[in-house]
Amino acid sequence: MKNFIANHHSELIYSLVVFIIILILKFLFTTAVRKVSKLSDFNPVRTNLIIKFINIALTIIAIIALTLVWSVNYKELGVLLSSVFAVIGVALFAQWSILSNITAGVILFFSFPFKIGNTIRILDKELNDSDADNLDTFVIEDIRAFHLHLRRSNGEILTYPNNLVLQKGVILISTYREGEFLNTEEEKV
Repeated sequence: MKNFIANHHSELIYSLVVFIIILILKFLFTTAVRKVSKLSDFNPVRTNLIIKFINIALTIIAIIALTLVWSVNYKELGVLLSSVFAVIGVALFAQWSILSNITAGVILFFSFPFKIGNTIRILDKELNDSDADNLDTFVIEDIRAFHLHLRRSNGEILTYPNNLVLQKGVILISTYREGEFLNTEEEKV
């Protein structure tokens, strides 16, 4: 054990530095996300989901940094990683919409002008009921990593992918604030 520590003294110190930097970044990013969430009155579930994504990204960065610190043989690691990424690449290519929905979920967290309880109208031909005289309105029940839960005016629950919310036009009809619904036109006055 003493031999190992003596031979890898600098690598152990650099590894400790990497862990400290990752912990500091985790604290800073988590604090920033919680402040944005509190200021924008986001759902705690959404906040925890974004923090989970940040933790995953920081873990990947830490693994990459540690492989650089310990000067891993990249030829052997390259063969292993290329095999793993080939399998993962095929799976992700088949499921690219999952990645786009997660990315859209993160974007919606930081720039989504709608909150849970708001009434919206989505400008999507396939979504709106062609038999109805007026366009369908939806109340946002929940915002998840992959999709929104929307309640139709007739009571049906609909799951709508996050990436389509970014692609389609969305009209805010009313906002839910402190137990009452406000029309967006009333809010402007």
